[in-house]
Amino acid sequence: MTYWADKRVVVTGGSGFLGRFVVENLHSRGCRDAFVPRSKDYDLRDSHAIARMYKNTEPDMVIHLAAVVGGIGANRNHPGTFFYDNLMMGVQLMEYARRFDVPKFVGIGTVCAYPKSTPVPFRESELWSGYPEETNAPYGLAKKMLLVQAQAYRDEFDYNAIHLLPVNLYGPGDNFDEGSSHVIPALIRKFIEAREQNLDHVDVWGDGTPTREFLYVEDAARGIVLAAERYDSSEPVNLGSGKEISVRDLSQKIRNLTGFQGEIRFDVSKPNGQPRRCLDVTKARKAFRFEAEMDLDQGLKSTVEWYLRSNRIVDYRAA
Repeated sequence: MTYWADKRVVVTGGSGFLGRFVVENLHSRGCRDAFVPRSKDYDLRDSHAIARMYKNTEPDMVIHLAAVVGGIGANRNHPGTFFYDNLMMGVQLMEYARRFDVPKFVGIGTVCAYPKSTPVPFRESELWSGYPEETNAPYGLAKKMLLVQAQAYRDEFDYNAIHLLPVNLYGPGDNFDEGSSHVIPALIRKFIEAREQNLDHVDVWGDGTPTREFLYVEDAARGIVLAAERYDSSEPVNLGSGKEISVRDLSQKIRNLTGFQGEIRFDVSKPNGQPRRCLDVTKARKAFRFEAEMDLDQGLKSTVEWYLRSNRIVDYRAA
């Protein structure tokens, strides 16, 4: 019998971009009972709905993926919503998991929780050495409070809650919505639409110098499930590839993959966001033997091909 064979797992956000791959990975590892709460049935900002969900499902574990997320523009336009919704979901989900004696809680944080000027590569020990980059600080801090809660609950209640810090994800099935997508799907959509409309240029936010690290969604799902099975500590753990690329170079890669022949123009009136992002991924490798497998070029190719095949926008906020 595998570790997962007799486990009943609640996966919040399990119908979203990352969540669907986590559920698929759980099934591939022998989990026969993965429950995905839908927002129409359980509003995860409401403590009564959370209590009802736990009473109905009696899980052995919660993997909390549900989040209100977006790129720089969405974070700037909705800082209050991003803070409140993410904080209320996470804090209450963990509190009621403890009350209902759910044996393990897997919290998913964000690279946005790191200070703006964190030395590269980002080490987990640097998480509290400064304030996050301003454009996504409300979101980053809301998620960071789940780490504080997990550590406090472990100290006071001996509760098994862990906290993972993934970098920006990408891959087939990503959110390509113009108002809320992250950089890779936003660029893919921009370049493809510009090609179809015979435009001579595409505008990209910032000056192109910031660097970012990206993790393919299937790798991220595998890392989360490995940590859920094998990791038991109050210390946060980075999930990433350990490789960074500038927005300028990323834009050129995506332009080539989409066949756009025009110019890339960097709009310096728009914010760059955090100057650099690249994680130290040593702890994940040592603690639960996770390493990213997907090469960025191949991952981008797969994502572009999926978008061209699907020719649709997926809005996970309604999931």
